[in-house]
Amino acid sequence: MDIIDSFEQNVGKVWKVLDSKGPITENKLMRGTGLKNNMFYSAVGWLARENKICKEDTIYKLGETNLISKIGKDAGKVWRVLDTWGEVDAISISKLARIGEKDVFSAVGWLAREGKIEGKVINTGENKINFWLK
Repeated sequence: MDIIDSFEQNVGKVWKVLDSKGPITENKLMRGTGLKNNMFYSAVGWLARENKICKEDTIYKLGETNLISKIGKDAGKVWRVLDTWGEVDAISISKLARIGEKDVFSAVGWLAREGKIEGKVINTGENKINFWLK
């Protein structure tokens, strides 16, 4: 399965938990979805781009997003790294863009929702993922 397809499936998991449980802490939401950090944050970025998720302190809920300024700005940084360097792994993007790894994945989720990037797992043992522009 393509990594972007898996992002899309993870969005559904986050949506379903929020829809059934209502506002919930980040930790409980992650446990409820069964997603690891990177996959969770990519789903949050995707939903933020769709204007469907908001966060207040550590509580997530469905609704008009308040995450556009942070995730959108980080998406611009990730875009610039990929535009300059081509295919790059998430850890290197974090270093080159000077943002945290979870912020990289939120930004990647945003860009994936826009259909602007592609990606693949290149080392399943380390869960290393490379991304590039479409």
